[in-house]
Amino acid sequence: MHEIFGITPWGFAALAVAAVLVGFSKTAVSGANTVSLAVFAAVLPARESTGVLLPILICGDVLAVLTYRRHAHWPTLWRLFPAVAVGMVIGTVFLGFAGDGAVRTSIGAILLLMAAVTVWRRRAAERPEPEETATRTARIKAGSYGVLGGFTTMVANAGGPVLSLYLLSAGFRKLGFLGTSAWFFLIVNSAKVPFSVGLGLIDGRSLLLDAALAAFVVPGALIGKWAVNRINQRLFEQLVLAATVLGGLQLLLR
Repeated sequence: MHEIFGITPWGFAALAVAAVLVGFSKTAVSGANTVSLAVFAAVLPARESTGVLLPILICGDVLAVLTYRRHAHWPTLWRLFPAVAVGMVIGTVFLGFAGDGAVRTSIGAILLLMAAVTVWRRRAAERPEPEETATRTARIKAGSYGVLGGFTTMVANAGGPVLSLYLLSAGFRKLGFLGTSAWFFLIVNSAKVPFSVGLGLIDGRSLLLDAALAAFVVPGALIGKWAVNRINQRLFEQLVLAATVLGGLQLLLR
């Protein structure tokens, strides 16, 4: 693997662990893949890391949809998609002009922002039932979260915490949360592929590395499916939050 991006055996091992975490996050604890994002950006050139990680995420999305496909709340998804598309276009323009250093700094800043968002989310005590009608307030909230989620997912594959905040603020419980999130990211990440190819982030070299890493997503997804009703989620989220902050600081200070 050294020929691909100059990766050392230790670097590949780190990417393999990150791929396991992708599978786990898709079927158990959304947001754990922010750790994977930091690992990929640390081992690979930051800009190229987003293109390598995207097919790995799609593999996890497929496994999550197969597991939770019946639990999605489609009115919420349709409410989000238009704003997400706007955010993705903005993110694509940014990637077209940004160099590796700017992308690395942006990923680090986004990780720290998402960590702050997660802390804010936990302090929201009330969780109303999911909204069935698109009120003006709901449209504004969907628009703001959608644009930010589209931008962060395009630039850094880091839309998970934004969607998590939106779904939890709308009152989603575990299965509805996981099912809606699974379909959302399968559709959005698949839509990002042509943009990433056009920007040169996905090519034959990156796909060769993806082929070597994809198998590691499966055990992570299986572990997540087994653990989802057993894991101490609060403790795990605290660990994910700490790892996200450390990863963001590492990228900013690198």
